[in-house]
Amino acid sequence: MSRISLLKGKSPEYLAALSASLHRAMVEAFNVPAKDRFHVIHQHEPHELVFDRDYESEGGPRSDDFVLIAITIGKPRTVELKQGFYRRLVELLADAPGLRPVDVMVVISSTSGEDWSFSGGVPAASLLGAQR
Repeated sequence: MSRISLLKGKSPEYLAALSASLHRAMVEAFNVPAKDRFHVIHQHEPHELVFDRDYESEGGPRSDDFVLIAITIGKPRTVELKQGFYRRLVELLADAPGLRPVDVMVVISSTSGEDWSFSGGVPAASLLGAQR
């Protein structure tokens, strides 16, 4: 599951491109199944999304196009896989919707199977155990 936070004012087409590029990077570089797409997009007023324009910034200060992507995963990934994902993500976001890599921040958090229920109140850990 991914939560995407950005300043208000982007078009529905921009938001769709943002979501599509994120999902494509996850499928191509992060071993996420093609049908595993759950994104929540939060658009904020300027006083509600506070970020340092220069903190750990490669390539210049961040702009009002800054996007914070928080990804929660249920299966741990290697450092190498995460690094490849970060690179592919900023490549795709540069293409569509046209984000500069300096305006993209990603945070990945890991959980375990018992922390998820995909539907019906059934823990994901139970479903994963049944498939083995």
